[in-house]
Amino acid sequence: QVRLVESGGGMVQAGGSLSLSCAASGRTVSSYNLAWFRQAPGKEREFVGYIRWDIVRTYYADSVKGRFTISRDNAKNTWYLQMNTVKPEDTAVYYCAEGEVFTSNANGYPYWGQGTQVTVSS
Repeated sequence: QVRLVESGGGMVQAGGSLSLSCAASGRTVSSYNLAWFRQAPGKEREFVGYIRWDIVRTYYADSVKGRFTISRDNAKNTWYLQMNTVKPEDTAVYYCAEGEVFTSNANGYPYWGQGTQVTVSS
């Protein structure tokens, strides 16, 4: 059974940085595409970015492009979201997801973490 566990959430001031991790168990992630999504209160779940299984390609939502970076360590079965120059509008619950399809559509990812809260204060 695949299990994803996020860590690293918390509170940060606007302009600061925060790093999230997502550790997978149950199978190796080296052959799968890994993504981050977020959901703010009262809003739909939003795509943040993804990294392809071979690490060759990453893709980001316009709202985070240039500020957020996704990386992965297949040997550790873990991927990361480095958040720099954060803004109050980045406040949300952040979810990691794993799947076989390289897509920004949440429906393309069958496996999800439980989410970790990120709060950016102004």
